[in-house]
Amino acid sequence: MNTDEFLDAVRDENQTALSRLGSSKSLYADTGGEMESETVLAAAATAEHHAAETYDAWADAETGAVADAFAETTDEERDHYETVVGRLDSHAPGDVPAIQAYLRDLDDTVERLGGFVGRTLAAEQSKTQLTGFFVGNADPQTASLFRGMGDDLDAQLERAGELLAAECGDDESCWERAIAAATGAIEAAYGEYTESLKSMGVNPKPVC
Repeated sequence: MNTDEFLDAVRDENQTALSRLGSSKSLYADTGGEMESETVLAAAATAEHHAAETYDAWADAETGAVADAFAETTDEERDHYETVVGRLDSHAPGDVPAIQAYLRDLDDTVERLGGFVGRTLAAEQSKTQLTGFFVGNADPQTASLFRGMGDDLDAQLERAGELLAAECGDDESCWERAIAAATGAIEAAYGEYTESLKSMGVNPKPVC
C-alpha cells in the first residue's frame, strides 16, 4: 500500500460519516442549534484549541521527523485558534471534543499518524461548512480565513502521508493499523455529531 491508496481506503471506509460531517447539520450539532456567528466561531475556536493541545503532547512524546511534524502542526493549530479568537470579544475553550479524547488515548506512532489523518479529513469537512456559513452570512473576510485554514489541512495530510510511508513501507499490517486509527477518529467525531443532534430531536440522517 502507498500513501494515495491509504487515503483512498480511509475515505472509502468512512464515506457516509465524512459526508454527514460535511453537511449543514454539523454546525448545528457543534453549536447546540445556536447558529449565530459568535457561537459558530466559539465552537471552531474550541476545536482548534484542543487539537493544538493534542498535537503538542504528541510532539513531546515522539522523536525525530514525527515529533517535528506534530510540533509544526501544533503551531498551525495555535495560529488557527488565535485567528478565530481574534474575531471574538473573549473565549474560554469548551469541553474536549470526542475526536480529541480518542486521539489522546493513542500511544503508538503509526496509530497517532493514522488518527492524525482521520482528524484532518474530518476537519476538512468542518472547514468547508464554516466557509459556507460565513459566505451565506455575507462575511467574506471570515469565510476567507477558514478557507485558508483548509489549505493548511492539505499540507497536514501530505505531511502525515510521507511519515506513514516512512514508518510502514511495504508492511500491510502497519497500513491497516493506521487505517483503523483514522477510522476510529472519524467514528468518534461522527458519534458525537449523531448524539448531539439526537439530543436536540434532530434526525442525523439526511431526509430524501
